[in-house]
Amino acid sequence: MESIWLLLLLSVYMLPVGAQFNGYNCDASQHSRFPAERDISVYCGVQTITMKINFCTVLFSGYSETDLSLNGKHGDAHCRGFINNNTFPAVVIFTINLSTLEACANNLVVSTVPGVNAYGNISMVQIGNISGYIDTPDPPTIISYLPGLLYKFSCSYPLEYLVNNTQLASSSAAISVRDGNGTFISTLNLLLYNDSTYSQQLLIPSTGLPLKTKIYAAVRATNLDGRWNVLMDYCYTTPSGNPNDDIRYDLFLSCDKDPQTTIFENGKSQMGRFSFEVFRFVKHKNQKMSTVFLHCVTKLCRSDDCPYLTPVSIETVVQL
Repeated sequence: MESIWLLLLLSVYMLPVGAQFNGYNCDASQHSRFPAERDISVYCGVQTITMKINFCTVLFSGYSETDLSLNGKHGDAHCRGFINNNTFPAVVIFTINLSTLEACANNLVVSTVPGVNAYGNISMVQIGNISGYIDTPDPPTIISYLPGLLYKFSCSYPLEYLVNNTQLASSSAAISVRDGNGTFISTLNLLLYNDSTYSQQLLIPSTGLPLKTKIYAAVRATNLDGRWNVLMDYCYTTPSGNPNDDIRYDLFLSCDKDPQTTIFENGKSQMGRFSFEVFRFVKHKNQKMSTVFLHCVTKLCRSDDCPYLTPVSIETVVQL
């Protein structure tokens, strides 16, 4: 008789747990628990931020996917996620488009902190931090037997990058960039043009360019949310593709610039434009052609902040 009662008790205990997951890709032995920090993952991309939440522990807690919403916006279907049951465990996926991140009350804060800038100097650098949370609604009662779920997330993006390795003395002007979570570097390109219209990219002959040829250069952002402008902070050249080469010649740095360098636009749009004249490195005196690599340390700034970060006289001062 005791064995019969034990079997019944086990059956009564197991049935609610099995029914709790209702066919979703979950494991009762792993997911019969309330959510923990490991149940949310965040991917900080160039155009979107993606959060994946373990849906199994949400189900165990007594909620469905429609109970989860960004920043308390439970009445807005655009601020909810969707279920992917093709993974283990099943997840609820939330995607934030960086161009409309405020639509669901996500928060963007740009802060200036001391740190090491893109060319290795101690400086004040800017960081864009996007943050928010995903939660369940409060019940319309005084008490509740369900836990309130809250998932916080944030993505920090440095706003200064080294865009480099544009080679002048070859038949190609392509550059290499890196992309990773939490960086906008893949949206930036350093390009060379024929003239001040910036309409046709420069084709460099195999014999190289004549000395004193005027080159029109631009740092351009593509596929980047319109809130960010391009601010060129420091552009320089090296005789090798190594941006840390001990031999370098500065075209401009803050308010100081080479006399043959002219800055046309900086910090006013998603394109920074300047020109300089072709020269040779003296170390290449025994070579038929001098190879010059162009590098630009570039910041991204909000349009309202750029005027405060742009040196006042960067377009007019000539280095003496």
